[in-house]
Amino acid sequence: MSSSDSFGVPAPSLTATSAGPGSVGGDTGLLRLALRLDAVATGAVGAAALIGCALLDSLLGLPVAFLAGIGAFLVVYALFVAWVSSARAPRRTAVWTVVGSNLAWFALSAVTAAAGWLDPTGLGTAMIVFQAVAVLGFADLQLYGLRKARKSLS
Repeated sequence: MSSSDSFGVPAPSLTATSAGPGSVGGDTGLLRLALRLDAVATGAVGAAALIGCALLDSLLGLPVAFLAGIGAFLVVYALFVAWVSSARAPRRTAVWTVVGSNLAWFALSAVTAAAGWLDPTGLGTAMIVFQAVAVLGFADLQLYGLRKARKSLS
């Protein structure tokens, strides 16, 4: 029986985990934690946008349909990220899909805020920038987790 932390991530063993072809090998604890935190945050933001789109419309200056669509997308994306994090040795292509998606989300959010697309309020612009920086942080932590897993194999 293996021990795990409060996030349910199994404690790393003294030996690196072997991974099948196409899977991330080594100590994947940090990577899976980063993915799980991303899934929780993304799901929470998505649910808030989906459930509260009518209230957030005037506060953020973003259309209800846009908020509802983004919210639904984020909830589904969060389920995918949670699924990726659930494997002891996550699939490398799935992890890179998450990292790439996060980097694309950051870039699109930054351009949206800088260009003033959608005509958000000041609070709406601040929210776009804040979540963009958070998503970039998740991508960075996931990349660090990938490097740490690789290093644990040597």
